[in-house]
Amino acid sequence: MRHWEAIFLAQEPINVGLLGLGTVGSGVVKLLEQNGTAIATKIGRPLRVARVLVRDTAKPRAVSIAPELLTTDPQQILEDPAIPVIAEVMGGVEPAREYLLTALARGKSVVTANKDLLALHGQELLETARAHGADFFFEASVGGGIPIIHPLKEFLAANRIEQVLGIVNGTTNYILSKMTQEGREFAEALAEAQALGYAESDPRADIEGDDAARKLAILASIAFNTRVTYPEVYVEGITRISSRDILYAGELGYVVKLLAIAREEGGEIEARVHPALVPRQHPLAAVSDVYNAIFVRGDAVGEAMFYGRGAGQMPTASAVVGDLMAVARNLVHGATGQVACTCFRSLPVRPMGRVECQYYLRLTVRDRPGVLASIAGVFGNQGVSLASVIQKRSFDGWAELVLITHRVREASLQDALKIIGGLSVVRAIDNVIRVEEGI
Repeated sequence: MRHWEAIFLAQEPINVGLLGLGTVGSGVVKLLEQNGTAIATKIGRPLRVARVLVRDTAKPRAVSIAPELLTTDPQQILEDPAIPVIAEVMGGVEPAREYLLTALARGKSVVTANKDLLALHGQELLETARAHGADFFFEASVGGGIPIIHPLKEFLAANRIEQVLGIVNGTTNYILSKMTQEGREFAEALAEAQALGYAESDPRADIEGDDAARKLAILASIAFNTRVTYPEVYVEGITRISSRDILYAGELGYVVKLLAIAREEGGEIEARVHPALVPRQHPLAAVSDVYNAIFVRGDAVGEAMFYGRGAGQMPTASAVVGDLMAVARNLVHGATGQVACTCFRSLPVRPMGRVECQYYLRLTVRDRPGVLASIAGVFGNQGVSLASVIQKRSFDGWAELVLITHRVREASLQDALKIIGGLSVVRAIDNVIRVEEGI
């Protein structure tokens, strides 16, 4: 050990109270042990886990930790004046919200990875931090190990952000990648993701799009300086995507991805999560497996993309410990509470019915003359213009049609589909997927 490293390690440590010792919490402990010397050198003082809140102190742990550091009583951490920093990795909304509000009200700085909590109560937490001169950092809440929160709040703060979009859920990206690369059906790809530990036994938060919607609410709030909450985000999942849709999209020059999209237009915010056809030449089209990527467009910086592992023990722990180091530096220099809530605007979220997109439609219809003309007539009456119509196959007197529309309001398309779905010549509207051509 170098002499100057020994000097830093000899300094009084900054004590951290860790709420939770599951996958991410264990990763935080590992990383602090593994890189403790370098971390202390970069901060000027060591970081030490002084107390850990767990549900069961007798439970076997994935990391070696002194038993006397474990507690089931949160007050042993929240009321301890010797612990100035809290790292919350327990997840869930309650009691995490209660614990963090208590910690902030006592002037303790907080680091969290809790996207569920932030997507609903971020404003309350940030305002409490500001009122009591504490730091509140949450880099790990979106994108795992990908740095995106600090870049948006600080390094890109001089920009007027025009758009934030990306792939922010590794589970769905893995499933869609398998369907694209190997022709798997959705259920088969999901089962493989579960077997590999990429998807939970109950995968609904991922495959229904809710996980991505929570992350988008956080990103949109920061990017556009206005409060966007999870319930305001439009959400569709990937459960209706079939190998046939993947195949047809590829033939048309697209890749299917679950996109999180936020943009400001006309004094309103679009915030939506749904499957989308992405042009094959766009950088997001090449993001595969469990990787995430977030694409930002600003008026000064132009286009920038942040890419990496969006989940997992050590990538997420990397973001948590990075925030702990930032908090610790602020404590050392007496500069806490400097980056507070940036939601100084109040813009409405645009209703989905008024959002304009192109659409991919797959229909099963009677294979006989005049059917296409009647369908096109309905679309025309509702103001929906068709860019292309392709008949893909015929079987047992039925035909499969793939249609691509020009840009149209969602409400107009839905009105047309209600009428078309009731036509006797239409057996099914098999799928409707938005086409994001101009991203």
